[in-house]
Order: sequence, then structure tokens, then C-alpha cells
Amino acid sequence: MAEPRNRYSTVSLALHWLTAALVIAQIALVWAHEANEDSGVRTFIDLHKSVGLTILVLTLARLGWRIANPAIPLPAETPRWQKVAARGTHVLFYVLLLAMPLVGWAASSAAGREILWFGLFQWPLLPIGGGRETAGALMDLHELAGKLLIALVILHVLGALKHHFVDRDNVLHRMIPVIPRRP
Repeated sequence: MAEPRNRYSTVSLALHWLTAALVIAQIALVWAHEANEDSGVRTFIDLHKSVGLTILVLTLARLGWRIANPAIPLPAETPRWQKVAARGTHVLFYVLLLAMPLVGWAASSAAGREILWFGLFQWPLLPIGGGRETAGALMDLHELAGKLLIALVILHVLGALKHHFVDRDNVLHRMIPVIPRRP
């Protein structure tokens, strides 16, 4: 019988940390836009759209990879409620990482605002009408999902730190292999 994996693959690690970095960049871009909103500069939002669509593509790749390479189970001694909470959090991450860019894309499409992906090419708009009213409603949903995503990130980080400092298991080592593995 094969020995259980004690860390995620390089592909899984790269997809996880690249997505994490892009999510943090998204938050910074929104804050930068809000701080400079009076100037009328849309550069931050244009970058936000490009990064968001990149997250959409990466998340689809991650889902495919995850299906082919299932998650490593939590330690056997982890209480069932924590396993259920961890699973639910991960599912909600995937839902939000797919829904948020799709809703943002739909909002831009409803408003007829072009999306120039990192200045390289026009991302096609979805066939959605409704104008500013529909776009506004979609953006309200997008912003609410953003707040939920921030809360999930905080919960995820706290859970990882709990595993490392309280439970003293190797869960964090799986995603950060430079952290020494505990015996």
C-alpha cells in the first residue's frame, strides 16, 4: 500500500499561492481605486477586471487539478465538526472564486463597459442587457461576495495557524513545505 502524501504537489501549491496572491492584489486594487476615485482614473478597476478574469481561469484549472488530485485528508484526530467546517470553507472558496469574476464580468457586460485584458486583447462581453441598473445590482452582489471572501480568507488563515500552533500537526507543512515537518 502506498504511503499517504504529506504535502501537496508543486502544481497544487503553485495554483493555491498564485490565487492567494491575486486575491490579495484584488483587495489592494479596490482600495487603491477607492482612494483615487475622485481623480476619475479607471486604471485600478481595469487591472481589477483583468486579475479577476485571471482568477476565474486559474480557479477552473484548480478545480480540474483538484478532481484529478484529491485533497489530503485532515489528521484522523481532527474533530468531525472541524472537518465539515474545513470542507465547507473550501467549497465556498471555489464558489466565490468562480462566482465573483462571473458576476463582475456580467456587470461590465450589462453596462457595456469593455474589458481589455491587461491591455492585450478585448475580453468578450456577455450578451446581457439591462444597462446601469442591472450592472449596479450585479455590483452590489459582487461587493457582498467580496466581503464574504475576505471573511473566509481570515477564517482560513486562522484555521491554518490553529493547526500549526495549537494542534501542532503538519497541516500547514502541506501548503508551506519550508516549514519543518513535525515527527
